[in-house]
Amino acid sequence: MNLGHIEIFVKDPLKSKDFYKDVLGFTIEDIQKDKYVWLKKGETEILLRPRKNQLEINDYQSTNIGLVLYTNDLDKSVKELISRGLKFKGTDLSDKCLTFTDPDGNWFSLVNPKDH
Repeated sequence: MNLGHIEIFVKDPLKSKDFYKDVLGFTIEDIQKDKYVWLKKGETEILLRPRKNQLEINDYQSTNIGLVLYTNDLDKSVKELISRGLKFKGTDLSDKCLTFTDPDGNWFSLVNPKDH
């Protein structure tokens, strides 16, 4: 068994795709039926699916699932993401593990796996 793709539930996939493309740097692979958005970064595929997100989680430690992004240069990536409009929301127990959400409240962390 292998991991196929990651499904992220968002209010409006067509609107949310801009965050994933413009801020996080994913490429749009396909838009199905004007509501399902397939994205890819490296070997990772994400499907944005429409659904009302009823979770209101205030910090990374309280979320049900977190997606972790790796970078080889944390400082450079932070500056780049901030320049694209990303607002970090804190850390996950270390200042080398920064956290943020997408516009729908799904939690992410950004780390350098060699310095974590």
